[in-house]
Amino acid sequence: MISEQQIKSIIDEVIKTLSPGAEGVGGGSHMAPAETMTATTAASQNNQPPEEESFLEDLAAVDLRKELLVPGANNPEMYLKLKETTPARLGIWHCGPRPLTRSLLRFRADHAVAQDAVFTDVSDEFLASIGVETIQSCCRDKDEFLTRPDLGRKLPEDQGKKLQAICPENATVQIYIADGLSSTAVETNAMDTYRALVQGLKGMGIEPNPLFFLRYGRVPSMDVISELITPKITVLLIGERPGLATGESMSCYMAYESSTAQPESNRTVISNIHKGGTPAVEAGAHIAGVVKKMLEQKASGLNLKL
Repeated sequence: MISEQQIKSIIDEVIKTLSPGAEGVGGGSHMAPAETMTATTAASQNNQPPEEESFLEDLAAVDLRKELLVPGANNPEMYLKLKETTPARLGIWHCGPRPLTRSLLRFRADHAVAQDAVFTDVSDEFLASIGVETIQSCCRDKDEFLTRPDLGRKLPEDQGKKLQAICPENATVQIYIADGLSSTAVETNAMDTYRALVQGLKGMGIEPNPLFFLRYGRVPSMDVISELITPKITVLLIGERPGLATGESMSCYMAYESSTAQPESNRTVISNIHKGGTPAVEAGAHIAGVVKKMLEQKASGLNLKL
């Protein structure tokens, strides 16, 4: 049986032969006659820049909701209307028991985006650009974060003290950002959501505590943080587990007087914050309205009437 490494080597060789100027494509031992010389080769001999060549479509740029690959569909118009209502992969067709090559390549590309979102850390450049303090959960690195969810819910003693130095106790609202399972979601949506949220809170006369970033943080970290600095409401902006539709989706978790003793049902959640779901700015304004109701009712989760 051929190994994965051998397959990769074969693919590398095929890509090399398809590249402009590669042996076997206008060059090498299989050089074409002069009259059929490629534009790229001719330009290089005349010391001119070659014309840009493109021989593969960027499948990631294709809007799947507008693409129908089913041949001879009885009602293609209705099919396309159905596709507009969902990011699910409808109408991708097949070749025997397998999907078309075009559909399979797009699937693998979207899967790679999801993997990058999970395995990549929120960049230092992004954190420097927003100018906030960073604390870290009990996880030492990304591998431990992914394999030990329990450690992502806790803070080491020194990080707890750092948090208390950053954020005064007994604030009305404490907002923070955690990477969660998508660094891409955080870098794409967190600050637009935060700015809209703060604008809404200030319009209600509420000044939130300073923003900070929690590296390798899980949702229940908000309970530990709340017990350390005791805000009335804790708001967490965190990257969602990505799917094949998008790797940019972020969620907002909120809780009134959160604690490690509270049930999960005490959390209020707004999910799917991204350009294909609820846009970040709209989400921030909505979260501000929810916070107002939480303060009025002194409740969150199932006890909150929205």
